[in-house]
Amino acid sequence: MLYAKNVPGWERAVRVVAGLAMIACGLLGLSGLMIGYAIAGVGVSTLLTGFIGFCPMCAMAGRRLDAANRRLDTAK
Repeated sequence: MLYAKNVPGWERAVRVVAGLAMIACGLLGLSGLMIGYAIAGVGVSTLLTGFIGFCPMCAMAGRRLDAANRRLDTAK
């Protein structure tokens, strides 16, 4: 594996749904406008981080999946 996953499962699902919504809104709702293409581009990156399970910005911030799971387990 080339990377360590740093996005928990529930967040991956949210990112996939949000990415699809941003792509649809950008290309269908704001078709032909530059802001629509920008929203669709952000949607593509959000969708990819959801599918892959790795977010480069989260990695730069030092986020790790095991630390996120420990916080969730102690909150129960």
